[in-house]
Amino acid sequence: MTNAPDHILIVDDDREIRALLADYLEKQGLRCTTAADGREMKAALDRHRVDLIVLDLMLPGEDGLTLCRNLRAAGPHANTPVLMLTARGEDMDRILGLEMGADDYVPKPFVPRELLARIRAILRRARALPPNLAAAQVQHATELGFAHWRLNTVGRHLIGPDGTVVPLSGAEYRLLSVFLSHPQRVLNRDQLMELTQGREADVFDRSIDLLVSRLRQRLGDNAREPEIIKTVRNEGYVLACAVSPVAPEDEAP
Repeated sequence: MTNAPDHILIVDDDREIRALLADYLEKQGLRCTTAADGREMKAALDRHRVDLIVLDLMLPGEDGLTLCRNLRAAGPHANTPVLMLTARGEDMDRILGLEMGADDYVPKPFVPRELLARIRAILRRARALPPNLAAAQVQHATELGFAHWRLNTVGRHLIGPDGTVVPLSGAEYRLLSVFLSHPQRVLNRDQLMELTQGREADVFDRSIDLLVSRLRQRLGDNAREPEIIKTVRNEGYVLACAVSPVAPEDEAP
């Protein structure tokens, strides 16, 4: 018995793009449903089990950012992968898309073959990792617990398993915050660069790899066999542990 093809929901207000993309993906063995706006997207999600959503950022009514944020907030589709289509050169849109929970983005105009490769990579990663922690759970937390460590988001420092306070540089804090906001999700170097420096005017560290190495040292994570921040070959990095907000009553005295 063969497995059912992956079901892709294409949300774009351009009828020609919807038709061309659906035709191409179906020829590659995928199943496609199309929607012209947020209303049709929600109706399709109510009717079908969807494996991934290709979501255009510029839509009539609710835009792609709003739709992505609402998907991630709650409901049965909170962990459905989202590939966002953005206008070429709109860096802030791409950054916002990732912050709202998109798994990746492709700028328009795009080559269908590249889009297919991104879709397959996202689906592969999604099946290899547990569900993400909902962004809403970490957005307003003052402390986040992970792997016997805690990050204090007010003082911007780490608290070790023994209660020791470990200071972080601004760049280290931003990078760790990104990992904690996207736990158990592979992030490539471009995504990490955009999410860590996109809103900052100061000069960022010259290398994401170097910064990851520094974070591992702070966390006592073995560089050869890391357990907290793992390297995914040819993909990027992943925070390979669960993250949870620390309630005041759970905090150490």
